Amino acid sequence: MRNDKHIAIKLRKQGKSYSKISKELNVPKSTLSAWLSDINWSRFIKIGLTRRANYIARKRLRSYNKKQKIFWEAWRAQARQQARSSFPKLKSNPLFISGIMIYWGEGDSKIENSNVRISNTNPDMIRVFNLFLRIICKVPKEKIKMAMILYPDLNEIKCKNFWSKTSGVPKGQFIKTQFIRGKHPTKRLTHGIALVYYPSRELKEKIFVWIELFHKQFPLMRV
Repeated sequence: MRNDKHIAIKLRKQGKSYSKISKELNVPKSTLSAWLSDINWSRFIKIGLTRRANYIARKRLRSYNKKQKIFWEAWRAQARQQARSSFPKLKSNPLFISGIMIYWGEGDSKIENSNVRISNTNPDMIRVFNLFLRIICKVPKEKIKMAMILYPDLNEIKCKNFWSKTSGVPKGQFIKTQFIRGKHPTKRLTHGIALVYYPSRELKEKIFVWIELFHKQFPLMRV
């Protein structure tokens, strides 16, 4: 037996990886595989090697997750800073004010889900918020999605036609309709409830900053 093979076996029994043994002995991994693959390793050595490999994998995963967390927080901070920078130019725009006021009152308040989303029964509010997304926020028309919540006695096709015409969002961009199933499935709303949403954590960060700045800009509005 070659002396370096004997050393390779000893190092492997100590739980060292092929990479470390290869580097230490200056032996190719292919040679190590040929030397070590046929050896009947004990169950305990295999367990030790597996545990070590799992430990290294977990350590690398934690390091990766930490780096990702730092990266995304920096990315979100940049979005918030962009919102602060753009606010002075936007704050006198009626469509901008309307959009953030609508979101303040009707928007999804959970920033973690990364969806810019409102729901309402008022056609004008839905139309204005869509204009806010497209004109102020520069969201491409084809990226805006809509959905409906209807009572069973409402005609889905007629409601979809109505909300599509009102919002300017093509019917092909509507997702599955939800139907309210209750004890009294009667027509309480003429066209149901419309939901408008655009999946974007970046824009949601900006909207939250805009609302905060607008609130500070007009302290007399505070209750």
